[in-house]
Amino acid sequence: MADPGAEAAAQIKAFQQFSTEAWTLLAVAICVTSLRTYARVRAVGVRGLQADDVLVWVAATLYCIETGLAYSVGAVAHGLANNDMPPEYRAALSPDSAEHHQRVTGSKIQLAGWSVYSTLLWVLKTSLLFFYMRLTAGLSRSYLVRIYMGFGFLGISWIIVMSNLYLSCRPFHKNWQINPDPGNVCYPAVSRQIVWVYFAFNITTDLFLLSIPVPMLWKSSLRPVKKIGLILLFSGGIFIIICATLRCILIVTVSLFIS
Repeated sequence: MADPGAEAAAQIKAFQQFSTEAWTLLAVAICVTSLRTYARVRAVGVRGLQADDVLVWVAATLYCIETGLAYSVGAVAHGLANNDMPPEYRAALSPDSAEHHQRVTGSKIQLAGWSVYSTLLWVLKTSLLFFYMRLTAGLSRSYLVRIYMGFGFLGISWIIVMSNLYLSCRPFHKNWQINPDPGNVCYPAVSRQIVWVYFAFNITTDLFLLSIPVPMLWKSSLRPVKKIGLILLFSGGIFIIICATLRCILIVTVSLFIS
């Protein structure tokens, strides 16, 4: 039988490590965004800033909120939500208990986290499209058409993922219901439906965004070395796709193991 004290100590250590990592990544993101803005102001002045320069700060603000929510999952809810409980445990858990409150709170935080996370990603994708508009200014109109198609695709896909988040579990309060078991679709932390829908539209929108600059750079008259370097830079989205895939697999695997 596991030592409760050792388990508690391990959880505290894991939360401390997560907190350090989360706040460090946020600090790095703010620093990089600040440097980007500084470089842009030096280049074009404050009046010359474009939509993508503003949207990166909207994204930075959302990232601050998301990090705060992620931190509160451990600090307030102690990593708990309405998942990972056998039926008999659910039935025995008193609504007046501290754990019941933590699980309800944790589920609500998870729901808010998904909302902010999706909006953050889609704001960054929108910022990239505005950057592409600057990048392709004066070139073939076909690029502009693809960019406008991208705006439409992003708008529709964001509505779909948010609708799936808020409408897949009905009635809505089941998203934090403890007993009776509301089912996996109502577990905000590990819902397979939420995860797969986000994954599908996150990947397809990323692939569409990649399809805009890479062909343009390939056809350009830049020196081969510079051309390949820029293509590799824009193809960094492939790394993001790999990370998103691994994240999806991890969440789904955990939810299947628990169920």
